[in-house]
Amino acid sequence: MLLQTYMPDHPVMAALIAGDRDAFLAREAEDRRARGLPPFGRLAAIIVSGPSERAVRDFARGLAARAPRGDGVETLGPAPAPLSLLRGRFRYRLLVKAPRDAPIQKILRAWLGAARPRGGLRLRIDIDPYSFL
Repeated sequence: MLLQTYMPDHPVMAALIAGDRDAFLAREAEDRRARGLPPFGRLAAIIVSGPSERAVRDFARGLAARAPRGDGVETLGPAPAPLSLLRGRFRYRLLVKAPRDAPIQKILRAWLGAARPRGGLRLRIDIDPYSFL
């Protein structure tokens, strides 16, 4: 296996190089707890896609302007998705971060329920995503 990193001295990298699975898992859990990431917090990826990059970007920016705030809920983005053009569709992503006990589905429903994508735009929601591609 070949692994490239900008942070070769990071403790997670040291654990991987040493083959110390337990140290890796402990460090990863510690980092996730400190940042409120799953399983210690909640994430929701919101992907806006469509045939026009400008329309996708503008719609995503409008969503961000009306994003939920408070009670530990934070919305990051929008930003081009890592695969920003997929099958002829431009993609922008927002990421909602919330405490573990937050009613994330209810929050998203209240926020996105009024969103009306038009002109071939699509809105996709992924709760606690496994991948950000």
